[in-house]
Amino acid sequence: MLLRLAHLAATNIFTLLRLLPMSDREKDVEILALRHQLLILQRQVAKPAFTDTDRVVLAGLLHHLPGEKLRHLLLLVRPDTILRRHRDLLKRRHAATCAPKRRGRPPTARSIRALVLRLARENGSGGYRRIHGELAALGIEVAASTVWEILREHGIPPAPERQRTTWAAFLRSQADALPARDLFETRPLTGARMSVFAVIEHSSRRVRILGATAHPTAEWIVQLGRNLAMNLRDAGSRARFLIRDRDAKFTATCDTLPADAGLKVITTGIRMPRMNSLMERRIQTCRRELLDRTLIWNQRHLLHALGEFETFCNEHRPHQGLANARPLHPLPAPIEDPNRIAHLDRRRRARLGGTLHEYRNAA
Repeated sequence: MLLRLAHLAATNIFTLLRLLPMSDREKDVEILALRHQLLILQRQVAKPAFTDTDRVVLAGLLHHLPGEKLRHLLLLVRPDTILRRHRDLLKRRHAATCAPKRRGRPPTARSIRALVLRLARENGSGGYRRIHGELAALGIEVAASTVWEILREHGIPPAPERQRTTWAAFLRSQADALPARDLFETRPLTGARMSVFAVIEHSSRRVRILGATAHPTAEWIVQLGRNLAMNLRDAGSRARFLIRDRDAKFTATCDTLPADAGLKVITTGIRMPRMNSLMERRIQTCRRELLDRTLIWNQRHLLHALGEFETFCNEHRPHQGLANARPLHPLPAPIEDPNRIAHLDRRRRARLGGTLHEYRNAA
């Protein structure tokens, strides 16, 4: 609209310059001819359509004329319409320069809204009054009704409906105190069925391959349990629970030693592998990335391959549950210089004849 208004203003200025050298008689003749053409158009058009630009131009040109002269002009609109449009134009201009101040309660700061949603997400048993109390303890003054409105706008249900705990949430909350153990089988080229005893820590995702044998007796599992207890004690682990499935190889004697070391053994449900999901996932990874791609000759070769895989998983392989960090090594600081990224020398280390690959930046 502004561009069209500027174009019409420039056109009218050039028209005015054209009228300056004309005599009064020539102007009168032109006015009579234009009035006659206007009468012809009024007989043909019942109700002409005006744009906002047309209304502004007419109001700007005719507001200097008194009301008596406007009533005698031959126009497509009534004089009262011209005056009303001029009053509306002044009113909008005044409203733009003297806009009233916003009334009512000021809006809640975005940071406070984000904090309310965070408290509701991290405290499933806390209602809006509990969240309001937490904000007051932090020195943030908001009304309890404001907290309730924020939760309602984002579709967060009341506290009783947010108290449901899934297995994933439970395992995340108890990760520091939960290792899990399991036995899985593989067959080397000799044809013997080999049982592998493995343990994973939920908090760090650290994998421990404790042993492999073709004859998994109760005494063998008890001895590996002693080794596990000593490893956890030497590593300063705060584990309090030990998850295992209902394999018949885990006898009552096998659970006695962890109990003496302060570990409470928790058995999973019948045919419920999701209750030991991290261990099951690590076994699947071991099969897909190692055992399915390697020809295992015998027990000695199997222990060597599993040892290399344990070192690879703990020191190099990224884990999505740890934001792509390694169990024994945190992520390095990101490289922000693009020139340094372009000139980095990457080195590859092959494990097990190229079955596993490690990549590092050269020093």
